[in-house]
Amino acid sequence: MNMADVVIYTRPGCGYCTMAKQLLTAKGSQFTEYNIWSKDEYKQEMQSRSGGATTVPQVFINGDHIGGSDDLYALDRAGHLDALLAQNPS
Repeated sequence: MNMADVVIYTRPGCGYCTMAKQLLTAKGSQFTEYNIWSKDEYKQEMQSRSGGATTVPQVFINGDHIGGSDDLYALDRAGHLDALLAQNPS
C-alpha cells in the first residue's frame, strides 16, 4: 500500500512531538523525522518550509505544511487526516 510522504521536524524531550508521532504511528503512517537540534540545516529547512515557524513539531504531508501537533489532532478530529495520509505523493 502506498502512503503519503510524511515529514516531521522534532527535538528531544518535546511532548508535543511525541504526541504527533504517536498519532501518525497509530494511523499506520511511516514518517521521516528530523531532529532540529542535531543539525542547524534541519532547523533552517523547517523554518523555510513552514513560513517561519520556530516551534516543533512541524508536520508536512506530501509537501503540504500541516502545522504542529494541535493542528494534526484537529485534522484527525475533523475526519480529514486519514484521507491525507492515504494520498500518494504527487
